[in-house]
Amino acid sequence: MTSKSPEHIDSFSLVYASRRLRIYYDAVAEDASQGSRDPLSPKGLPDRFERQSTAVRPIDLPRPDRNVRVQSSEMTIAEFVKNVFVPEHVAKKKLSGRTHYQAILKHVLRPEEVNCVFQAPITRQTKLTALPDWPYLSNLRLCDTCPDDVQRLISAALMRGYSTQTVKHIRNVVNAIYSHAQRKLLYLGNNPASMTKLPEMSRKEPHALTLAQLQEVLAVMRSPERELALMAILTGMNVTEICGLQWKCVNLTETCSGADGEPIPPRTIAVRQQFYRGQLFSVTRSSRQRDLPIPDLLLPVLADLHQRTNFTGPDDFVLVSRTGGPINEKGIAKRRLKPIGKDLQMPWLSWQVFRRTHKSLPYELGMQQFLAGWRTRGTQNGRVARARI
Repeated sequence: MTSKSPEHIDSFSLVYASRRLRIYYDAVAEDASQGSRDPLSPKGLPDRFERQSTAVRPIDLPRPDRNVRVQSSEMTIAEFVKNVFVPEHVAKKKLSGRTHYQAILKHVLRPEEVNCVFQAPITRQTKLTALPDWPYLSNLRLCDTCPDDVQRLISAALMRGYSTQTVKHIRNVVNAIYSHAQRKLLYLGNNPASMTKLPEMSRKEPHALTLAQLQEVLAVMRSPERELALMAILTGMNVTEICGLQWKCVNLTETCSGADGEPIPPRTIAVRQQFYRGQLFSVTRSSRQRDLPIPDLLLPVLADLHQRTNFTGPDDFVLVSRTGGPINEKGIAKRRLKPIGKDLQMPWLSWQVFRRTHKSLPYELGMQQFLAGWRTRGTQNGRVARARI
């Protein structure tokens, strides 16, 4: 009787054998923990091993509905993403991670399938339709997908004009899908996404403002984009941290104050929260939770904001809309920041540019000269106007 060559062993047989081997090792570990026999000696194990291993049947997937059992060789990528990958992997990510997966998966599966998986309401952003000539992986079975299928997906994205970074995101999502399938023993073999080729990454030049450009930009800005830009330049905070900043985390005095039982040093901003995609949540990474000294140039700007007639309570936001909620930085960028950049021949102008400027611009040498001009133009009767959004 001849043995099967590796290419004749199907994936289900390998998974079945792997499960039997796991049961054997579990039995060895159990006996070793009880001290009943030498853990390296398999004496007495074969009978119990056979009794347990005969109970192994076609794989019971860890689905939300455990009564549904699907043999791994018949599971499509769309089924795996819906029933296993999203509940067990994507759902554990933060909001930014979940949003990223939802956006990129629409290039791997049909958009309507992704919206159904994430139960996303139909909006202008989610109402995407499937392209008839796009090589979606939805109906391919896990065991049938090969590197050529992923490569066709990459080639289609490049031909449609997607950036190399977006194409890399698509490849990485497919790689994450198959890595999770391997961990669940639903796919054995090399990850098909890991054997694909990507074009060389061509990164755009990271822009930062010179002192002259900064003076030119701030001269035409108004509230709230002026204050947002100044806070990014002078403190290095990112836009989500600035939008989520509340007065209880700002100490403008010369003595210590407290926020939620935590002391804040004098003239300090305590970065503890951020506002992202309509949700306010805590900054989880310890490296991002930090106390920032308020520079001399920023102190009068914040003082003017704190003197407005309303929305100055501890839980109110430093930069507010007319209704008292946090500002929409994307809306402001679209309506105000991008037109300013276009008029000043700076089409690359963005909130990130101001943060880069914090690292590159020696603002302590010359900004004081024109800060007074910004404050004069940006105030109404000595107080900074509220956002008009």
